Amino acid sequence: MASSSLYRRQIIADTTDQRRKKGRENIQGKEDEYGKYTPLVKAALKGDWEAAKSFFEQDTGLITAPITRESESALYLAAGTGPMAINFVKELLKMMEEEAIKEAEIAENIPLHLRAEALEQVDAAGNTPLHISAWVGNTEAAVLLVEKNRGLLCSREKRGWLPIHFAAINGKRDTLSYLLKVTEEDDKAKSIFFESSKNQPSGPELLIHVITSGYYDIALYLVRRYPQLALSQAFDDDDCGLGAIARQVNAFRSGTQLNFWKRIIYDYVPVKLEDYATDSGRVENGNRVNNSGLPVPCVKDIRDEKQKHQQALLLVRYLIKEILSLNDLNQYDSLATDAVLNATKLGIHEVVEEIVQSVPKLAWVRDTENRSLFQRAVTERHENIFNLIYQMSYHRYSAITDIDESGNTILHLAGQLAPAKKLNLITGAALQMQRELQWFKEVQKFVRPSDIARENIDKETPAMVFTREHKDLVVEGGKWMKDTATSCTISAVLIATVVFASIITVPGGSHELNGLPNFSKEKAFTAFIISDALSLFTSITSLLLFLSILTSRYGEGDFLNILPKRLIIGLVTLFLSIASMMVAFSFSLYLVIGHKKTWILGPVAAVASLPATYFVFLQFPLLVDLIYSTYGCGIFGKQSDRHFY
Repeated sequence: MASSSLYRRQIIADTTDQRRKKGRENIQGKEDEYGKYTPLVKAALKGDWEAAKSFFEQDTGLITAPITRESESALYLAAGTGPMAINFVKELLKMMEEEAIKEAEIAENIPLHLRAEALEQVDAAGNTPLHISAWVGNTEAAVLLVEKNRGLLCSREKRGWLPIHFAAINGKRDTLSYLLKVTEEDDKAKSIFFESSKNQPSGPELLIHVITSGYYDIALYLVRRYPQLALSQAFDDDDCGLGAIARQVNAFRSGTQLNFWKRIIYDYVPVKLEDYATDSGRVENGNRVNNSGLPVPCVKDIRDEKQKHQQALLLVRYLIKEILSLNDLNQYDSLATDAVLNATKLGIHEVVEEIVQSVPKLAWVRDTENRSLFQRAVTERHENIFNLIYQMSYHRYSAITDIDESGNTILHLAGQLAPAKKLNLITGAALQMQRELQWFKEVQKFVRPSDIARENIDKETPAMVFTREHKDLVVEGGKWMKDTATSCTISAVLIATVVFASIITVPGGSHELNGLPNFSKEKAFTAFIISDALSLFTSITSLLLFLSILTSRYGEGDFLNILPKRLIIGLVTLFLSIASMMVAFSFSLYLVIGHKKTWILGPVAAVASLPATYFVFLQFPLLVDLIYSTYGCGIFGKQSDRHFY
């Protein structure tokens, strides 16, 4: 029995070896078959028409024949090469037409256009040359191909995708605009594409990919011209246009990080929202039509960003308007609920606000963990979503009293550690801990007194959850505070030592008889004494503050106000001590070297300002963050007067 089993295994092994050998022989045969076309392949990829022409003249069958193992033709390869091969594409199409005419003359039937099947040949994946042109964004090649055979617009590859889908998926705006234009002009292509298909990608898929690529003006144009796209879902899942835009964080102002100056420009830069059908987004014959003038270069990017945000918001409003027209409430609830939950998770308050304004009941929607919008906002630390609670009526207290499936109140969720991506936006572990405390204190204002000490299913109160989740951050915050204070302490000690010594050994020395400084009657000497004394006092003050930080107990609550305030005052006084020391040094140098030479004050002041300037550049951002986080208006509060619920 054992020998029989061994014999069978040996037969299977021999058969497998034979199959593998045969497979290698087949592959080798294909490599030998297509290997001879390697020079032609290289010529097509380089756009070298002269080199390729000799191959076609020797064998006209190569004009349309596959020349790679993936069944790619010379036209396919050249169309995917880009602008460098556009002349190759033109000449090859011309030669293909000439050959078609010759064949037709033999058959006594001269065609009026290029034979369709010559351009409809596909590669192993079912892609036509127009597919590859759309994929790489070769608009010029797409124009040439469509002019020869509009039927390519309706050609689907093996998965069902059309060329226009490829342009949208890969973010090729010019090619997408051109293919959209010619698709709308062709009745057959238009009917195939914009009629929702149950088993193949069509209009809804295009809308989703246009939104994903960030072309909100094109998406707005599509849903206005073809409203059914706003109501349709993708054939292979439940995704739709509203669901797609609810995932685009960068499409809205809330998802864009701007510095101080950019925020000012953003608020005041004018934006004109033009219709996609007439604006600079359209492409004619492969060339972009630009009718709009350019603004000042320094604000162009900000203007474009603001325009994109407004287009996205208009798109959301229009999609909601169309979805509200549905008679099927179940379908509407499905589309809107998924969108509002996704937007909440990602922190896109604009989408949440627009959806809830249209259907107030969605303010009470729950996710798969039975968490409300505000509970999810607290979990993800999206203050823009949480701040909508300030725009609610007294329903706000009902909106945050629910318990999730783990028995957690919203205060338990505030006690959990914030996601890493949110913490990383804040400078230093100490400020991260401060922000976490601010969240916990703010949420605590809204919960019922009985919920402050309420236990979850793990028998933990919110305070216990906060302590457990943030114990490592407390350690990191303490280390960060110690390191910062230690570095600043060294600077403060050095400054105090220098300015104390300089006040004793005054510039110019003292009079031998009365001991008074020789320059005591000079105004510059008075300025020296004042600035030196100010530097001494401020450096000692900063030293004491940094020492108090080093000796702190680093409790949880200390990170909310005590430690940040000490660090703020310490940094401010350290900066004043550096600036005062440089002023004192400048006047001392003037008294000793440049007495009665006023011109020397300029260069000395310029050089002396360098240390203070470097300190500002290195530490000022941290100081601003500290002041804003500790004394600023905070991240919580009413965002607008618009009623949320």
